[in-house]
Amino acid sequence: MENIIIKPIGIVNSPYKGAKDIPIQGIFKSKTEANVELFDKYKKGLTDLDGFSHAILIYYFNKSDKEKIIGKPFLENKEHGVFAIRSPNRPNNLGISIVKISRVVNNKLYFTQVDIFDKTPLIDIKPYVKYFDSRDNVKSGWIDKHFINGVPKQTILK
Repeated sequence: MENIIIKPIGIVNSPYKGAKDIPIQGIFKSKTEANVELFDKYKKGLTDLDGFSHAILIYYFNKSDKEKIIGKPFLENKEHGVFAIRSPNRPNNLGISIVKISRVVNNKLYFTQVDIFDKTPLIDIKPYVKYFDSRDNVKSGWIDKHFINGVPKQTILK
């Protein structure tokens, strides 16, 4: 197989400098705001994104320096396969986050519900479309046992 070359389109500017401050998912610190600063050549790609309430950010876990096929997630002491958890220590170090768009100004996308480290390279932005991205009858595997009617059984806020 050939190598795949992916280049960043911008940088995430976030208040999260270290692991102790970042939530396990952005919805658990829903009012924290961050932004993505796109490189000038991609600025026009933000045209019309402000008509959407949410976006999917695809980024590179640049602070991860290892690959683990089995890992222990925050919610459990039991190990799971990397493709059943959202660990940054994975093949290709790619992450995704669904964020709530606040506004688009020039070459910056401002958003809340952030769970991304400061200075993280952004790979792509896709609009979140409820007609395409929302599903019915969803099962969330081992994570389901940690929630009751969508509410965490224990405090998982960081």
